[in-house]
Amino acid sequence: MKFIDEARIEVVAGNGGNGSASFRREKFIPEGGPDGGDGGRGGSIFVVADRNINTLIDYRYTRKFIARKGENGRGADQYGKGGEDIVLRMPVGTQIFDDVSGELLFDLTSDGERICIARGGDGGLGNLHFKSSTNRAPTKATKGWPGEERSLRLELKVLADVGLLGMPNAGKSTLITQISNARPKVADYPFTTLHPNLGVVRLESTRSFVVADIPGLIEGASEGAGLGHRFLRHLQRTRLLLHLVDVFPFDPDRDPVTEAKAIVEELRKYDQELHDKPRWLVLNKLDMIGPEQREQVRDDFVERISWQGPVFAISALTGEGCRELCYAVGEFVLGLQAEETRAMDVRFDREAPPAEDEEVPGGGGSRGG
Repeated sequence: MKFIDEARIEVVAGNGGNGSASFRREKFIPEGGPDGGDGGRGGSIFVVADRNINTLIDYRYTRKFIARKGENGRGADQYGKGGEDIVLRMPVGTQIFDDVSGELLFDLTSDGERICIARGGDGGLGNLHFKSSTNRAPTKATKGWPGEERSLRLELKVLADVGLLGMPNAGKSTLITQISNARPKVADYPFTTLHPNLGVVRLESTRSFVVADIPGLIEGASEGAGLGHRFLRHLQRTRLLLHLVDVFPFDPDRDPVTEAKAIVEELRKYDQELHDKPRWLVLNKLDMIGPEQREQVRDDFVERISWQGPVFAISALTGEGCRELCYAVGEFVLGLQAEETRAMDVRFDREAPPAEDEEVPGGGGSRGG
């Protein structure tokens, strides 16, 4: 299935049905009075987040969704039937923007989340509602209300704990293949990866995290070089970035240090918040270097780039060092998840109950018999 992460759609909710101005006319029932029913509500348009969908391709070709209007009310106290609602299923991680103002309206972050993006119009009132002791034969009935209309822009940002970042052919796809069951295309030419890939890394039966692999960046991506910044949005929800560097490039004219600094600069140009995320340095393709030279290559690279954070040396092809990297990442990510859970737990905001021997402020004396 083709990966589509952007789309524009129009949604039109149904209009409400008109109320009826009718009077009861039956044999042997003189002056039957008003019996006009209300109009039905127009159909609304809902969005449901579905984790089984991973692309917006359904909205690339079908761009306009119109709900049915409500039926008009009728005599004999008959209310109009409401219009059927439309339910649109979208991937988890979809953001819905107003295409005119650019305002973020909704963000689908959990599976099964259901929101109304266009509300159907209410039905009009029949003349039955306007009967009173002073107005026994009202002829007034109201029209139905119009449904909402919106032009929307959809953007998909994949939900992952860890994002892989680096130049083309740095080994990102090879690494995600090595540590997860994901099977992206791997080849010996640049830009093999043309869309994000997700993989689940299972450390134990109850411990896992999700890794996102995006197409490689090159210097000048902010001006549209290569695939540009198009896929960097998929890293904005991650908790940790792994910056993969090819320390043994095939082209001798390529300098890994210069390329690593260029990637960091492209991050800064795109989004300062993304640039400030926790980022670890991962030196890849050490299988191309002799065992006695690896430590020296690592130390020289770290010194030249003036790196202060965590650094790992691996071979994504052979799996060397990948286990240690995964467990370190898992411990970091699960620690952040625990902190977020603790921050959201209202029990930690409550004051501790007083001890049994502590006097309660404002309390009365002991209960006497």
